[in-house]
Amino acid sequence: MELPMQILGSTPETEIVSSRIFKVNVETLFRAFSDPKHLKSWWGPKGFSNTFHTFEFKEGGTWKFTIHGPEKGNYENECVFLKIIPNELLVWNRISQPLFQMHLTFEKVDKANTRLIFKMLFNTSEERAKLISFVPEKNEENFDKLENVLLQIP
Repeated sequence: MELPMQILGSTPETEIVSSRIFKVNVETLFRAFSDPKHLKSWWGPKGFSNTFHTFEFKEGGTWKFTIHGPEKGNYENECVFLKIIPNELLVWNRISQPLFQMHLTFEKVDKANTRLIFKMLFNTSEERAKLISFVPEKNEENFDKLENVLLQIP
């Protein structure tokens, strides 16, 4: 089942939400997503690395990459950007398995702190159920890597 190319509504039964406050301004946090040289260095759980093939950061643009596992395995990923509001919101559809729509919300806490909300939306509660046992932990690992990269962004 494909995801629609519009923004999905959500319910607790069809979403996985992770969030963290990062000690950077909203512009720096957004740059960690919008600049592929930063994104490729932190995207994915602990021990994983990336090769980006395409990164068209615009609405309708594609992001194709291979995530390399720490011990074995290469995982092909493809996403289409649906909505980009700089320093506020990114929405994309993941069009490789598992299918979901990702909403990234950037909330300014104050001048030096920003809350990032990762919201993964699934077509069904059954699709969500396949991932809920491990995704929140892996998102936290992703956030840990992001914190390290943020220290290097001017």
